[in-house]
Amino acid sequence: MLNDQAGRHIDYLRISVTDRCNFRCVYCMPPGGIALKQHDEILSFERIAEVARAAAGLGISKIRLTGGEPLVRRGLPDLVALLAPIEGIGEVSMTTNGSLLFPETARALKRAGLARVNVSLDTLDAERFREITRGGEIVEAVAGIVAAREAGLDPVKVNMVVFDGTTPEEIDRMRGFCGANGLVLQTIRRFRLDGRPDESRCPHVCDRPLPCERCNKIRLTADGFLKPCLFDDHEIPVDFEDVEGSLRRAVREKPRRGTGCVSRSMNEIGG
Repeated sequence: MLNDQAGRHIDYLRISVTDRCNFRCVYCMPPGGIALKQHDEILSFERIAEVARAAAGLGISKIRLTGGEPLVRRGLPDLVALLAPIEGIGEVSMTTNGSLLFPETARALKRAGLARVNVSLDTLDAERFREITRGGEIVEAVAGIVAAREAGLDPVKVNMVVFDGTTPEEIDRMRGFCGANGLVLQTIRRFRLDGRPDESRCPHVCDRPLPCERCNKIRLTADGFLKPCLFDDHEIPVDFEDVEGSLRRAVREKPRRGTGCVSRSMNEIGG
């Protein structure tokens, strides 16, 4: 069992499989993009599974695959097939923008052992969607949601980032869309990485982010660093001679509250 210095039980590992994405969302990536990691800098599926096995041995029971956009990385069902059978892992899920979640992809992920997906969808207005994603098409995201449901990746959650200018009517419309289609809405207050989450003000009550005292997760970046806190620059390179020790150190060094992250953008961490 992993408990940090604040007494929080850590049982959740978020794994970024790539820093690449086919969208350029305003809250995730700088307007000019970023310098992307090279192929040889990114962890192999086997290395990711090695970390996951060590994590499961320490009490991690939940894994979520993120990016960037995880489906940009080829062969993702192969990674799921490595992770899902690990003893102690109760669920492998994924967060995606949905645009690359084609029916055959969704079925392959389900067969490999993926339990469910969260799909990012911040608005139901097509033009507003293009603005937020800097060019994305809402029909592709909605098609991904349909593919996930048809493949049995339930419950499908919709992640809606709520901006200062988001109206109650927009949230109600999204809530109605989710209710009519058997989806679970999860509202996320827009926040900045370079400040504490409770410093972000929003006129709406949102489901996420959770307060720091309820945080139960650590993160593995695509290039092999353990990040104890989303809102902190501190990172620990995974020592593949002692993966368990690296995980224990990440939990031990998890701060009670983050003070801000400026070393990475959101697409490098996966939220």
